[in-house]
Amino acid sequence: MSIIPEEELREKPGLNLAPMVDFLFLVVAVFAVIAVTRTALFDFDIHLATISSESNTPEAIAAKTYVVNLSINEEGQYKWISETHEYVMDSLNTIQKEFLKQQELGILPHEKENVKVLLHIDKDAKWQPIAEAIFAVKEMGFPIHPVYEQKN
Repeated sequence: MSIIPEEELREKPGLNLAPMVDFLFLVVAVFAVIAVTRTALFDFDIHLATISSESNTPEAIAAKTYVVNLSINEEGQYKWISETHEYVMDSLNTIQKEFLKQQELGILPHEKENVKVLLHIDKDAKWQPIAEAIFAVKEMGFPIHPVYEQKN
């Protein structure tokens, strides 16, 4: 007879969970790395510059790109801004017709990716005419870029 009872000395059946926890940690780490890598590779629209010929120089690209300036004031009025004049447009249909007219006249290129539309937005303008203008220009197939200019 011993001081410690025999049932205490017998080895109890059990499961060691430490290796399983380590394995699960590694699996989670692998999936986290895959998710971050996928986001970094596929969720950004990155265009690298090519310098293979003279036609791809920044000056040549700028010469091929035509910039259209549109503005929206605080009352929601649209203006087509050229180098010399500002033309008030009464509706979005008028803006779309002006795009088509300038393409037919050859002022705007038919390759819509060569046209850059800058949307100058007044800081007090309402969101409804801004959104309508963005959708109308995108509906025509032109890329549009909102521009913020701080007035002094």
